[in-house]
Amino acid sequence: MGLTIIPVTWRRARSFCEAVHRHHGAPRGHKFALGVVDEAGALRGVAICGRPVARGLDDGLTVEVNRTATDGCQNANSALYGACWRVAAAMGYRRIVTYTQEGETGASLRAAGYRLVRELPARGSWAAASVALRHLRDPVGSGDVQRTLWEKAA
Repeated sequence: MGLTIIPVTWRRARSFCEAVHRHHGAPRGHKFALGVVDEAGALRGVAICGRPVARGLDDGLTVEVNRTATDGCQNANSALYGACWRVAAAMGYRRIVTYTQEGETGASLRAAGYRLVRELPARGSWAAASVALRHLRDPVGSGDVQRTLWEKAA
């Protein structure tokens, strides 16, 4: 099956992500979003890229793949990760990062040329300590789950 990368709007990427992502909703914002379509033109997956969530990585030259979501189409995730890097590099970014959760192999990231940076211990949600931000908490989010940081750099 031939896959083609296309630009998608924030609204379309968010809607697709909300419908098919296994353990997260869509992120709150983005810098750009991409989709992958099959030969019939059906949207099979999306990637949403934005500012790094970790403040220490937000240097203005790093972008984060905040979310990918596919309907299970073979090679769609790898195609999206590769395209995210090409678009980010064309925009002047020098580094792209993303995370996988415990139990995810990272096969799509390896196929797209990303490298494992480090394993991160489980920790609470970013909003766990804030009463003022309680309404923003993702009840299904990635708190208390070990994560792996991946990157690709120029």
